[in-house]
Amino acid sequence: MFIQTESTPNPRTLKFLPGRDVLGVGSREFTDADAALASPLAHALFLIEGVERVYLGGDFVTVMKAEGVEWPHLKPHVLAAIMDHFVSGRAVLAEGDLTDDVDEGAHVYEGEAADIVKEIKAVIESRVRPAVARDGGDIIFHSWDQTNGVVKLSMRGSCAGCPSSTLTLKQGIENMLKHYVPEVTSVEQVM
Repeated sequence: MFIQTESTPNPRTLKFLPGRDVLGVGSREFTDADAALASPLAHALFLIEGVERVYLGGDFVTVMKAEGVEWPHLKPHVLAAIMDHFVSGRAVLAEGDLTDDVDEGAHVYEGEAADIVKEIKAVIESRVRPAVARDGGDIIFHSWDQTNGVVKLSMRGSCAGCPSSTLTLKQGIENMLKHYVPEVTSVEQVM
């Protein structure tokens, strides 16, 4: 088994491509070892000293390292854990835990607001998410405040904590959403 690695705009993350489906559909992010118990793969990665966050995508794994840990020391251990997992044939997620962790907030939109949110989500799905997935991350719609036009997004994977994420949000995504959905006035990140 050959696992490719790709750098990301976030120097603390690397994208690992095992050459097969990881989740296939959906995504999951694990921010600590306790949460990673839902995934044998993520749990194995958190057993490696220096792993701080794990993001599972359709066909990739993004790993964020702790400050002060260098990739030349960490990368071989991550590669070994990923290879061991897939060679063993174990499931990526624990049995019964097949849900995508997309949290689109508890907001219910009606009428014209529902139509605008549908447009916002369509732009994010077709134009934004594929681009950030190439960098090992994801951006998920959280909410839209119809009184002031602010869209709130959740950044995950390599996008979480990325030094260029603010620039991406403001100059890239905000401008795109304002262009396609004039009701949008700005974009903000939610944690």
